[in-house]
Amino acid sequence: VVEMSTYRYHGHSMSDPGKIYRDGAEVKAMRENNDPIKNVRQLLLGHTDATEDELNTIEKNIRAEVEAARDRALAGSTPSSTDDLVRNIYLDEHGKDVPQSYIRLPDYEKSIRA
Repeated sequence: VVEMSTYRYHGHSMSDPGKIYRDGAEVKAMRENNDPIKNVRQLLLGHTDATEDELNTIEKNIRAEVEAARDRALAGSTPSSTDDLVRNIYLDEHGKDVPQSYIRLPDYEKSIRA
């Protein structure tokens, strides 16, 4: 069992920037001292047979995979309609698409209504 505490770097919603009830120094300190990836890395190094070299290789492979996915997305075609933007977000238990009729965007007027 792995139990992790989380910290929200941003507000609860688009109308809540999260700056009223905490200051920038708190968020900065959390980013610097409580990075979950760094923490898990230290747990793996301290409590398993994982080595720095193995973890570096895994990280390098993950970064390459993310960059390749980004490149594929950037090379893709522009959706022909907003219908394409609301497909394949949710799947049912059989893997079938469950179309969404509404997606709220930061600019309410640009929200997608299928």
